Amino acid sequence: MRPIGYSTGALALSDVERALAMLAGSSATAVELSALRLSELRPLLGLLGSLDLTRYQALSFHAPSRFDAAEERAVADAMAEVAARGFRIILHPDTVHDLGAWRQLGGMLAIENMDKRKRTGRTVEELRPFFDALPDASFCFDIGHAHQVDRTMTEAYFLVEEHRPRLAQLHVSEVNAGSRHDAVSQSAAHAFQRVAAHIPGDAALILEAPATLEEMERQMEIARAALSTSAGAGGAGGAGGAGGAGKRPA
Repeated sequence: MRPIGYSTGALALSDVERALAMLAGSSATAVELSALRLSELRPLLGLLGSLDLTRYQALSFHAPSRFDAAEERAVADAMAEVAARGFRIILHPDTVHDLGAWRQLGGMLAIENMDKRKRTGRTVEELRPFFDALPDASFCFDIGHAHQVDRTMTEAYFLVEEHRPRLAQLHVSEVNAGSRHDAVSQSAAHAFQRVAAHIPGDAALILEAPATLEEMERQMEIARAALSTSAGAGGAGGAGGAGGAGKRPA
């Protein structure tokens, strides 16, 4: 069974210890520690050595989503130290100023596709320069972002097909028109099934929708069902994936 769990930021914003306490009694087998805001990074780095994460099969760490060029090298160096501890580092491409600063992370770096409010990183074509410059990087497929960008899931299919060999993790939620992460609805789950059969079966699922202690298990069940490797076999439109669009953009 593929690893599944939560982003700590979805459960308790910057309170990582509280989020981990919520997960302690759950079925989660993966966790993403979130330092989405630059101000959260240093405190979380200070906690790392004291956190017991041995129960988790898959560990990731979300790098800050905004920093300036003068701060980038220090952030990248800190992320390299975190990666050395066994964490996959999730990076938003639109925040990068110097791609060379991130080359040191190799395959432990995972570039994430973006939502439609961002200036780049939303499509295969927009992501290409990042993967060309960082050929060893892996891919974090945010299926909620892809669904928001293109409700037909055609671009989602192209993203999965282009980056399947490097697809190591998924972010799972429903992303609304305001680019906020919500719980996965029935219609979103149905849309996700259109590409599910094309997603590697060992890619970890990380939920990003807010949830209470009582809601976590139900949301993980919905994500498991929507992203089952057999779920999309009948609805993916054959070789064309979503909507029968089989030709990948050049």
